[in-house]
Amino acid sequence: MQSQFRGTGVALVTPFLKNEQVDYKALEKLVDHVISNHVDFLVALGTTAETPTLSDEEKRDVLACVVAKCAKRVPLICGIGGNNTAELLKQIKLFDLTDVDGGLSVTPYYNKPSQEGLYKHFKTIAEATDKPIILYNVPGRTGCNILPATVIKLANDIPNIIGIKEASGNMVQCMEIIQQKPDNFVVLSGDDNLAMAHIAIGMEGVISVAANCFTREFTEMINLSIVGKLDKARKIHYKLLTGIDLLFAEGNPVGVKCALAEMGICENVLRMPLVPASAALKAKIKAYMNA
Repeated sequence: MQSQFRGTGVALVTPFLKNEQVDYKALEKLVDHVISNHVDFLVALGTTAETPTLSDEEKRDVLACVVAKCAKRVPLICGIGGNNTAELLKQIKLFDLTDVDGGLSVTPYYNKPSQEGLYKHFKTIAEATDKPIILYNVPGRTGCNILPATVIKLANDIPNIIGIKEASGNMVQCMEIIQQKPDNFVVLSGDDNLAMAHIAIGMEGVISVAANCFTREFTEMINLSIVGKLDKARKIHYKLLTGIDLLFAEGNPVGVKCALAEMGICENVLRMPLVPASAALKAKIKAYMNA
């Protein structure tokens, strides 16, 4: 079960037309692009997908579009996260998860639950579905950090909680999880600029934003890192590092949508409160991509 979620996963953006309606043709184009450039699995409706700005109907349609275009060529994960546990249970029942291989569930934001609250939240979500669940820890965006002890307790207690996307940026915390986790629990990087280092300390892959646009090179770097060819991986890492930093300079997915627009994959359109990259950042991204 866990092996299908190793390697490079890509957190897909949601393309919009100039009128801010979902651009399903561009979404199909993006799915083909990342699969043809060798990502190992897809993540639909993650936080990179601007999911908080999508209606429930749009979420269902986006998921259906990705399912159809993916056509089981690679495994598919659906984002199932939020800060209202009861609403998430409704969402699980509402969405057609038949052809989805797992769920990615971000820690609740703003509420700042205790570690016991986090444990009960994720336990409740996992028990509401038979799909494998991957936890997502990104305290820099949620204001909430799930500690290693809580992660390990969930991993040992709940059979279908099978992994975590760790984006705390805290290498000691990451190592504690890797050191204490059960053998069948997968730890994935959630920080593109740390992904190579994360794999070096024992992570087994990444769920990446940069893989939307720097797909082939980023995936190659991850694959080389996994098999221990760190000298070759390091060269790609430092080649990509400036580009990765540019993607996040004004927030996510601001930079990656700018890059995808330069590639002709989708329009450079976001929904408020996000706005497109500034002229200065756009110029830097364009220069980097044309270098």
